[in-house]
Amino acid sequence: MAKPKYPKEFLELCASVIGKRPKTVINHILKHGHITTQELKNKYGYDHPPRAARDVRELGIQLETFRVEAANGRKIAAYRFADPTKNRFRRFSGRTGLSKKIKDQLIAKHGCQCFIYLEKMDEAKLQIDHRVPYEMAGETNELKTEDFMLLCGSANRAKSWSCEHCENWKSKKDKNICLSCYWAFPEKYNHVAMRQIRRVDLVWQGEEVAQYDKLKADAATAGLEIPQFVKDVLAKALK
Repeated sequence: MAKPKYPKEFLELCASVIGKRPKTVINHILKHGHITTQELKNKYGYDHPPRAARDVRELGIQLETFRVEAANGRKIAAYRFADPTKNRFRRFSGRTGLSKKIKDQLIAKHGCQCFIYLEKMDEAKLQIDHRVPYEMAGETNELKTEDFMLLCGSANRAKSWSCEHCENWKSKKDKNICLSCYWAFPEKYNHVAMRQIRRVDLVWQGEEVAQYDKLKADAATAGLEIPQFVKDVLAKALK
């Protein structure tokens, strides 16, 4: 199959990328036409492929997600460039503006904890992230602290997966839908990735671990998984 011919401006944009992870994705696609999630994991060591793809998209280079057949016959996700002749693109500043100053301001206001799990942790383990995904909102001229949140690696991966499987991300592209989503404002939301569900993410730390262990033991005795057991306990308490 002949390789696509890309506009000169598009190739210049690709060549200007210096970040290791997005550059890896871009170079592989330029050479092979696409890159699979399996290749991102096994060949390049990226345990969260959607995050690598998102890095590219945040630079103004649109990717399409599609399915291919892996060696074992399973269908897996793959990424390729969207047609740059039919999609407007421009070079974004990406995450270079996510300064330590904003991170310090968030910690000063909310504490050194993950906004989703409310887990207290070292500053180095917290990642600064847009409340509304960068691909949906783009970058503004003025960086405002309230537009960002601090997430642990696990929460960031969960948010990325949920956002990229949301219908708003795929087709609607409505920033206002994101603004009312759990992943943007877990403290005040109307939906979770356009699904009418509610969720609470709980973390037991320090001396609280003993409480969790007791819940786990009681749940096992009742023959239930912990989430269902906790919901049953809450339901009885609310009667």
